[in-house]
Amino acid sequence: MFKNHPKGLIPAALSNMGERFGYYIMNAVLVLFLCSKFGLSGDESSLIYSFFYAGIYILSLVGGIIADKTQNYKGTIINGLIIMTAGYVLLSVPILATPDNKAWLLTLTCVALFLIAFGNGLFKGNLQAIVGQLYDNPRYSAQRDSGFQIFYVFINIGGLVAPFVAPLLRSWWLGVNDMVYNADFPEMCHKYLSVTNSMTAENMENLYAVASAAGHTAGADLQAFCTKYLEVFNTGIHYSFIASVAAMLISLTIFLVTKKQLPSPAARAKAEVQTYTAEEKKAMAKEIKQRMVALFAVLGIVIFFWFSFHQNGTSLSLFARDFVDTETIAPEIWQAVNPFFVIVLTPLVMLLFGSLSRRGREISTPKKIAIGMGLAGLAYLFLCVYCAMQGYPSGDAFRELSASAKEGVKAGPWVLIALYFFLTVAELFISPLGLSFVSKVAPKHLQGLCQGLWLGATAIGNLLLWIGPLMYNKWPISYAWGVFLAVCLVSMCVMFGMVKWLERVTTDAPAPKQSEPIKTSEGEVI
Repeated sequence: MFKNHPKGLIPAALSNMGERFGYYIMNAVLVLFLCSKFGLSGDESSLIYSFFYAGIYILSLVGGIIADKTQNYKGTIINGLIIMTAGYVLLSVPILATPDNKAWLLTLTCVALFLIAFGNGLFKGNLQAIVGQLYDNPRYSAQRDSGFQIFYVFINIGGLVAPFVAPLLRSWWLGVNDMVYNADFPEMCHKYLSVTNSMTAENMENLYAVASAAGHTAGADLQAFCTKYLEVFNTGIHYSFIASVAAMLISLTIFLVTKKQLPSPAARAKAEVQTYTAEEKKAMAKEIKQRMVALFAVLGIVIFFWFSFHQNGTSLSLFARDFVDTETIAPEIWQAVNPFFVIVLTPLVMLLFGSLSRRGREISTPKKIAIGMGLAGLAYLFLCVYCAMQGYPSGDAFRELSASAKEGVKAGPWVLIALYFFLTVAELFISPLGLSFVSKVAPKHLQGLCQGLWLGATAIGNLLLWIGPLMYNKWPISYAWGVFLAVCLVSMCVMFGMVKWLERVTTDAPAPKQSEPIKTSEGEVI
């Protein structure tokens, strides 16, 4: 699996894995955290999540421009890790949200999220540009797709472990305070504390039943218990953000120790330009224009993939909370299913691609992306059919049902496992191979920018994420999944229509002339 790959791949992947571990701890609980801490609705929390998630990728474009302009990719990456660490430090401070401090505390939380997004923007795309540069050496160029798949596996090792951290710490802290985790109780606490005298008898009955299950003693002050539960519940989540801080520091240490093994894209690009004649430069100008057009065409398609795929942090997370039996498994942990499948399935996908290549039936990167869109459609087809057969109403309507009525129709865990299996296979055909495609067509002096453009397309898809929870809460949820099914199928058809043109552009992309890596006087690879 690691044979014939440059030695800088593993250090870069390990540094990225540490950063992703810290990020996914926070990402696994963000929507539910905003609901439980500030009493926000699912729609409001998802809107903040959408802007935050979009900001990460939009700021990756800014980070790429900064690195290309300053020609200091490694310094930009280091600054990004430091800024992200500061954001997680702010999130880790446990302060009880009250009506008096809610405005400034929510603002401070959003500032922390901005720091994480900006630091990620400086880090993410530029590290990917460096990984792509490793494969510009003809010795390794044939392994570019598999190299990015390996890089992607390390990302998901962090993503696999991280979702367990926040629920573990939260449940531990609840236990210390003689309380028990209940996914529904924080929302009910906020409703009770804000409209104590307006709750119906049925809602009060539900509240007492859930409170008893969460550790409330009959006859004790329910208002005091709700306030205490919210404080303890959210303090446990704040503690998990300390783990994110530790992960950032580990990632920073790995990068500082191993950075000499990684190339410096700007220095290499400068060396390559000096080897081309005037006629070659003129021919390259036309070639670069074609490649940039091809890049933007693919970016237009992947916007819709990320719009559909990243529902795992919004509407699919709400689906896991509301419609799936999570009595023994916290809803956040379901986000670990996707990285688990990435780690398990990536070697199988690599074997499949390798076998086809050896038999002369290699699938081009653009065609793999088109197939991936179809596989994403299969995931939503499955969920759409299942929810329609179950007759599930909208999220809002379902949450108004009594506890006994909801328990009788909740889905089993196998539904989420099957869903994430299809989504993960689709992801393996699109995300790592999309990064590989960008590194193939990106002009050498714009690698940071082009990787930022890929992430910018992801940002546009993330800006649309709020639509998912809106449909989920207002329509029968099978209709919502049907919209995502249609989006994936249309995108697949458009992508297949462009495959031959994209294959030609990718094949025509000129390779750099250097056959060996260049080293500085300090021993750094460029």
